[in-house]
Amino acid sequence: MGPERAPRRNVALHHDPHAFSLWAPTPLQRLYRRLGLETEALERNASRTIAITAVAWLPLFIFSAIDGLAWTGTNIPFLRDFDLQARLLVALPLLVGGEKWVHQQVSEAVSQFLERRIVSGGAVADFDAAIESALRLSRSLVAELVILIIVYLSGWAFGPSFAWLSGSTWLGRAVGTDVVRTAAGWWYVLVSRPLFQFVLVRWYYRLFLWGRFLWQVSRLRLQLIPTHPDRRAGLGFLSDFSYAFAPFLFAHGTMVAGRVANGVVHAGLTFTRFEFELVIIPLAALVMVLAPELVFTARLWSAKRAGLLQYGALAEEYVREFDDKWIRGHPDPQTLLGSGDVQSLADLANSFAVVSQLRLIPSLKESVLTLAVITILPLAPLPLTVISGSELFERLVKMMV
Repeated sequence: MGPERAPRRNVALHHDPHAFSLWAPTPLQRLYRRLGLETEALERNASRTIAITAVAWLPLFIFSAIDGLAWTGTNIPFLRDFDLQARLLVALPLLVGGEKWVHQQVSEAVSQFLERRIVSGGAVADFDAAIESALRLSRSLVAELVILIIVYLSGWAFGPSFAWLSGSTWLGRAVGTDVVRTAAGWWYVLVSRPLFQFVLVRWYYRLFLWGRFLWQVSRLRLQLIPTHPDRRAGLGFLSDFSYAFAPFLFAHGTMVAGRVANGVVHAGLTFTRFEFELVIIPLAALVMVLAPELVFTARLWSAKRAGLLQYGALAEEYVREFDDKWIRGHPDPQTLLGSGDVQSLADLANSFAVVSQLRLIPSLKESVLTLAVITILPLAPLPLTVISGSELFERLVKMMV
């Protein structure tokens, strides 16, 4: 009899990009399809991104222009609200368009557990159960309705994103102690802000589901190889797929940059006033992306310990025989030429070194540092809110001379 085969649907997982996805088909994706903004393969990504961005941003611009608040006419005109522009014209398109990219990459990452035989034999059934659980939660209508309710309730509770700024804005005119909302302000409160926050919270929810799925996989009987050259016992591919969340990280950096720019330009605040936004928010976004991979730390530690014991015992036996034969046995040196014993000793030493260097967390240079740069990159233009571009250039030249 030949070797036992995994169930057919698991074998097909690698070949069907839609076999596993936390982004499709969700209730929102079904609505996209009815509107002609998406296919089953998440195509029409550009059209979908443009349409959602237009719904959120374009009416605000039109209403503000009609009221004369697009560029002037108030303390914070519409086009000079850096926080809003960063959210709706940069972060929102990144989050909407990035869903297709993550959908494809996560599907491929899941298939690797089977392709590399990290999950095999009796663990396949439990792996299937983890997949079914993740898909069931990701496609829950109740979950998306709860997110929508939370978004609307929190919006009314906490008010506009720059309510702490004084005076009238394109959102509303100050009349005594009250603020009378403009038409753009009402569209922002009822449509634009909830739409943006709904898209953002859906990402948080799916990151949670991704972490939950990996945690369930980490509890299976995995076939980890401590001598794997990726120094992660065969799980190194997870770090490569973490780059799929780059749009999510860049979007968070953009949101922070917009909020800080608003405070510096319109309220005269300093960067020290935004220490929380500049440090904690990018760091939290980075942790959300990288933390799911850390659920394998305990399994990697176990694999490393077992590998050190097993290869240590093998090395002990081999080097004793080598020592008895080639050192204590006083053989003719000519017989050492052409012998494979020395090469075998070197190979064994290399294998033991690989096991001893097995990493329990992702390498800083390979993934963490790169993703951190992506997160903080949108913050680079912030110095221009304090000094002009020409002055900044002059200072840089003086530093180099």
